[in-house]
Amino acid sequence: MSSRLNPYLGFRDTAREAMDFYQSVFGGEVTRSTFGEYQASEDPAEQNKIMHSELTTASGFSLMASDTPNSMELPTSSSVTVSLSGEDEAELTGYWDKLVAGGAVTMPLNKAPWGDSFGMLVDKFGTNWMVNIAGAAPESAAASDSGEAAF
Repeated sequence: MSSRLNPYLGFRDTAREAMDFYQSVFGGEVTRSTFGEYQASEDPAEQNKIMHSELTTASGFSLMASDTPNSMELPTSSSVTVSLSGEDEAELTGYWDKLVAGGAVTMPLNKAPWGDSFGMLVDKFGTNWMVNIAGAAPESAAASDSGEAAF
């Protein structure tokens, strides 16, 4: 298998709920392992917490998450943002609409100075997201791609 880079989200007690939410947004399949299945915690309150979960989709998305054990500190802030980008406006706008439910828009999804549609939000689980929908290529770039002069 080739190397991959995957977002891995940490939660205190809501990893199961969060991954169910992300599955409702992106589709795909979720696999889960609990602390109890692997005897990874002696705390009876943690037996059903998620030790590891992964959402994989037909689009090739992979999102991982777990609950942080009570004995470990859960970071309260992060500079990490999950970025969604592409050309399919309907698909990406649909993801935006689902992710923002119960969350907060930090920058509305609008036309950006670089020609794409761009927006940022924080979902109801506190995860930061950016969505970038590619706009039409500028005429000068389209002309140079076709071998025509862009004068």
